[in-house]
Amino acid sequence: MQLPRGGRGRRCLLPAVTLALAAGLTAAGPGPAATAALTPAPAVPAGPPPPAVTAPASLVNPLIGTASADGMPADSGHTNPGPDMPFGMIQMGPDTWPKRVNGGGYWYDSSQLLGFSLDRLSGAGCPVYGDVPILPMVGAIPSHPADATADFTHASETARTGYYKVTTTSPAAVTTQLTTAARSGMAKFTFPRSTRSRLLLKVAGSQQKLATVHGQTRPRYRKIFGTSAQVVGTHEVTGSVTAGDFCSTGADGHPNYTLHFDIRFDHKFTASGTWPGGPSGDPGGVILTFDTTRQQAVTAKVGISYTSAANAALNLNSEIHGWDFGAVRAASTTAWNQLLGRIRLSGGSQSRQAAFYTALYHALLDPHVYSDVNGQYTGMDGRAHSTAPGHAQYADYSGWDIYRSQVQLLALLAPDRASDIIESMLNDYAQDGMLPKWAQGNSESYEMSGDPADAIIADAYAFGARGFDTRKALTDMIAEATQPNNIRPGQAVLDQYGYLPSDLPAALFGCCSASNPVSTQLEYDTADYAIAAFARALHDQSAYTRFATRAQNWQNVFNPGTGYVQGKLANGQWAPGFSPGTGHGFVEGTSAEYTPMVPFDLGAEIAARGGRPAWQDYLDDLLSDITRPGPTNAQLNNEPSMVIPWEYDYVGAPWKTQQAVRAAQNDLYPDTPAGEPGNDDLGTFSAWLVWSELGLYPATPGTGTLVIGSPVFPRAVIRLAGGRAITINGRGAADNAPYVQSLRLNGKPWPKTYLTSGQYRRGATLTFDLAAGPSTSWGSAPDAAPPSDGTGAAPVLPYLPAQQVNVKAGRSATVTLKARSITPRRLTARPSAAAPAGITASVTPAAVKLAPAGQGQATVTVTAAAGAAPGSYAVPITMTAGRHGGASATAVLAVTVRPAN
Repeated sequence: MQLPRGGRGRRCLLPAVTLALAAGLTAAGPGPAATAALTPAPAVPAGPPPPAVTAPASLVNPLIGTASADGMPADSGHTNPGPDMPFGMIQMGPDTWPKRVNGGGYWYDSSQLLGFSLDRLSGAGCPVYGDVPILPMVGAIPSHPADATADFTHASETARTGYYKVTTTSPAAVTTQLTTAARSGMAKFTFPRSTRSRLLLKVAGSQQKLATVHGQTRPRYRKIFGTSAQVVGTHEVTGSVTAGDFCSTGADGHPNYTLHFDIRFDHKFTASGTWPGGPSGDPGGVILTFDTTRQQAVTAKVGISYTSAANAALNLNSEIHGWDFGAVRAASTTAWNQLLGRIRLSGGSQSRQAAFYTALYHALLDPHVYSDVNGQYTGMDGRAHSTAPGHAQYADYSGWDIYRSQVQLLALLAPDRASDIIESMLNDYAQDGMLPKWAQGNSESYEMSGDPADAIIADAYAFGARGFDTRKALTDMIAEATQPNNIRPGQAVLDQYGYLPSDLPAALFGCCSASNPVSTQLEYDTADYAIAAFARALHDQSAYTRFATRAQNWQNVFNPGTGYVQGKLANGQWAPGFSPGTGHGFVEGTSAEYTPMVPFDLGAEIAARGGRPAWQDYLDDLLSDITRPGPTNAQLNNEPSMVIPWEYDYVGAPWKTQQAVRAAQNDLYPDTPAGEPGNDDLGTFSAWLVWSELGLYPATPGTGTLVIGSPVFPRAVIRLAGGRAITINGRGAADNAPYVQSLRLNGKPWPKTYLTSGQYRRGATLTFDLAAGPSTSWGSAPDAAPPSDGTGAAPVLPYLPAQQVNVKAGRSATVTLKARSITPRRLTARPSAAAPAGITASVTPAAVKLAPAGQGQATVTVTAAAGAAPGSYAVPITMTAGRHGGASATAVLAVTVRPAN
């Protein structure tokens, strides 16, 4: 999630959600009225499947995500209703005014158009791209062309896959049609009969422009660093825009890209000119005048390049040879049908199918092609580079977002494309020494937290991408995780303490978004486990053990006494003033929302919180009211909460996952312009919907493990590379029938709530029996839960209910030490205290016996020497379990020594 406005997070009021899908059911469990519904329904007899969708592109509704349920533009999906190709460089579309939504450029509730710009970042949360809006108009040239707008209504608007059309109502009725190839596009403007039909090319009109600042009536430019425009003869305009500083809220910085454009017309213009207003005296735009008294349609075709003016022309010449608008549109539709058709749905309502295929469409827009048809691109070092023949360079990695669901879907459906995307990341590393975190254009923005490239690379590999240099990838990942760099600015501090202390000055962390230490550490932990999983897949056992062990640092910020992850001071004590709803230490979330984010060892965290019933109660509370932006509710419109509904699978209550996920599907993703719960973040939430409606979810980043929900459609066939397929049969599937009664994998009963990649990578058939009432037996056994990896974890976590004690010099005091086992076996834990000079500390008993996932306690006695100086002392108390010591965990007691009298 990127910050769309001044605050450092996002909250939006979600549409009403009813978790009780069956009578008498609540998020906490079945009520009395539900008793009969708990009996598994009889299996639905098999019959011929409904016909499969054959033209999925026709079902896509590009207007989904352009509005929001609460009427706030910042809470919309930020999607682009204009045309684009799969992963296309050019993404043309309408820009609305005065609400020009970040990323997508379009707000459904607007009634004015600023123009039709050439590029987008659909779903992004900050102002980016939206370069060179082109506005058609008729009549006198406005005194301030950059501010000119035209009115429109949705009655005259059409948005389809690969095509957009709208007719303005005033100041003149002009019809605009748009379509695109990969790096080039076409626009057809149909004017009234006039000698003063005009096109305003707003060269300095990018989204980075701040239109009004502190009451100034004229625009000023803070993130546009240069523009150029040249009129060539009577049929062509070329130029460029240099812009950037994506998501920056501070002072002027550096550009992220230069867009070069070449626009040609089939109709000569009778007059041309420029207007001022760009940065540093550069042109603000170009005015072209056409005589449309005889030929009313003016067709333009445009090529763009982020490398050079010559390549913009080359891209155009290579992709669009003539002036056949319909042929370009048809090619786009064909490309989308081929890609979307890799998932073939059968059955379900047309509205449900439309929402699904629109989500799949949005998930396959980015990262997008950044290299030109000749393979040239501008690298992260600002220099020109070339890709290998047959491959492309990609850009715009919304890392913090896409590693959770989008990359896995991309790799499953288009492994060759995903391989090029990963190879592009490795090229970035070779050029600037960083794997992209939130890279925009050919520059790193450092937006958001963590090191998401590790999960992205491991995810892509786990879900089928094999066409990249895996050894180089692992080498780069390990280097970035162990050497000083701007992507992991807090890693050295984390290595020193085992956590990121919340009371250290920010300067110690270096640059680049190392704030919010608790959530940043959890992101590093997830990244480390992704490295481990990738290393294990490449048979590098040493790297696997090293990074799987380091990932267990989550234990250092989990407090068994409260059951939450918390901020910790440099002295080892918990930061004061904690509450589950605190956002201090967490980026775009709270402790309550971030505590479940230990996906690789969730079983251990569940045990550390008190076991399966306690975790189920916790999830019930988180999901009790997702309609309210309260501090302890899971906000299913933001990334930290995406996995939460699926975690019931880990505690023997998969029917609650089925219930909660279906509620989110039904209420948060309608087939309407408000059909996104929040910023789509370059396809992240769209991918969540696709996975969830297939009945699956990639819950553990870096692995191929899929946890199981329930399918929405009677049948879905996922076509894999090599001709194999995953077939998902949902017998009895309906909007109000999310509950799994039984599941068969390749014809055999499957009692588990997860699949490993080996069970589906070469094809599989899943057959669900579904009903309107839950089965509390399927998937409830302890061994049915998805796997957790405890490599390197401390088996016992000690904690102090009272972490401070006062003692007079020459006297003693006692406190209680508690311990919780996080393993399923019996343990004997041995506590020890390391007291500083002037203090002695002992722990009794010397051995604490713990039942599986059980608790125990001991007494700590601290004595201050008669001559101990008054002041504060830290006494670390470590617990070790196992025959040979093994991993240990520590609690720190603060001892305040007071004078004897």
